Amino acid sequence: MTTELTYRDAIRDALSEELRADPTVFLIGEDIGVFGGAYKATRGLLEEFGETRVRDTPVAEGVIIGTALGASLAGFRPVAEIMYIDFTTQCMDQIVNQAAKIRFMFNANLQAPIVIRTQGGGGRSNAAQHSQSLESWFMHVPGLKVAMPSTPYDAKGLLKSSIRDNNPVMFIEHKMLYTTKGPVPDHDYVVPLGVADIKRQGDDITVVAWSKMVLHALEAAEALAGEGIHVEVIDLRTLNPLDMQCVLDSVKKTGRLVIAEEGCKTAGAGAEIAAQVAEQAFDYLDAPIARVAARNIPVACAPVLEKATLPGTADIVRAIRKALA
Repeated sequence: MTTELTYRDAIRDALSEELRADPTVFLIGEDIGVFGGAYKATRGLLEEFGETRVRDTPVAEGVIIGTALGASLAGFRPVAEIMYIDFTTQCMDQIVNQAAKIRFMFNANLQAPIVIRTQGGGGRSNAAQHSQSLESWFMHVPGLKVAMPSTPYDAKGLLKSSIRDNNPVMFIEHKMLYTTKGPVPDHDYVVPLGVADIKRQGDDITVVAWSKMVLHALEAAEALAGEGIHVEVIDLRTLNPLDMQCVLDSVKKTGRLVIAEEGCKTAGAGAEIAAQVAEQAFDYLDAPIARVAARNIPVACAPVLEKATLPGTADIVRAIRKALA
């Protein structure tokens, strides 16, 4: 049996189920208790689990992650929320130099099972300091896993996997996905980290995307289907571990690749994927690899400028047409 849930409710269900199942799990972050979270993903959890396990904090991101790290080393499994991914700049030492390195430096005798929930992406006219897509920063860090679900099903399953994982996980939710809906199983399930999902089968061209760009890729595929163009859409779901085998198998079938991401094109996650395809499947390519990404400028507040900065369905359609020309 499945239930139609919003992305937001799928996140909340994953949190509540893991809180019930494991007494070492607790939540910590700004406004996650009384206020229910900036996007209401933790609404009602304070009332059910109390202040000990749903902990409101001051506006101090470094303290949030530092506290979560210390708790994880003491045997807890904290889920720390950083309200916007832009604010991770305030706690990069704790994430990159500490949490990501603990297991390696102590030969797995110490582990840091932390989930850092944060919200990325644009679309709400929140301007340059609240609209960035910084996943490529974290993808670059050994020891740090990165999950970016696009659907309620994946959001719930990946979050449960992340909480149960013994490594620190950056769990990046897109602020424009919270109201999207989809079927979610009523039973307990997990989506494994590091396994991509083919959201649409096709044999003419491969489009690789993650997070909200998956929805744009599917819209582009549907728009082109009427012209007899069959687009295969791959949702990576996680950027680290990166399921390159799924991408390579698809490219070997279709011969063409478009990579769609909301982050800036320069040194983006798409560049890494393109490089690996060029290294491992060059002879299968019938056209240059195309990348669809944001312009290399800060995200504007004005809606018309924000829309011009960020990539969308039309950009993917143009890239597909060019690759097939």
